[in-house]
Amino acid sequence: MYYRNAQAALVVYDLTKPTSLIKAKHWVAELQRQASPGIVIALVGNKLDLCAESSDSEANIPTPSENAESEGTEPEEAEATENGDARKVPTREAKSYAEEEGLLFFETSAKLGTNVSDVFTAIANAIPEKELKPGKVAGAGRGTDSAISNAAGSAGQATVNLADRAKQQKDNCAC
Repeated sequence: MYYRNAQAALVVYDLTKPTSLIKAKHWVAELQRQASPGIVIALVGNKLDLCAESSDSEANIPTPSENAESEGTEPEEAEATENGDARKVPTREAKSYAEEEGLLFFETSAKLGTNVSDVFTAIANAIPEKELKPGKVAGAGRGTDSAISNAAGSAGQATVNLADRAKQQKDNCAC
């Protein structure tokens, strides 16, 4: 993995494979040890399209360790239950881990595009303005500072405001 001077990282796991969350946790630990201090990390559970829409169903889903102990084997992966739910990683488990580690958390469907733009928007909004290198913000220094919000971020830093930038791009769109 290449992450020198990275401002952000997405660590993606498969909602239908508990082992992928374990691997994702290892990648997060690696980034926290080796990447730039203050890197924005998003933990993203993918394949939401394979999961039932009701979040109530996850209350009865055992954790991967409970599955392995009760059956003595690795849990079967991506096998849909009677209600069409292939979820094997409960939202609450991944979300609580993300909160403990100070990560952004999303569940997405790359297939359907569900929440994908939300992930990138949240990451962009979480990157402190002072971390951006000169010239990285289009129009910087040319009177287009409305793309940068002076709203304080989590550490009291200004952050990139994509809402203003999207409006500006729409007004100047040549398409």
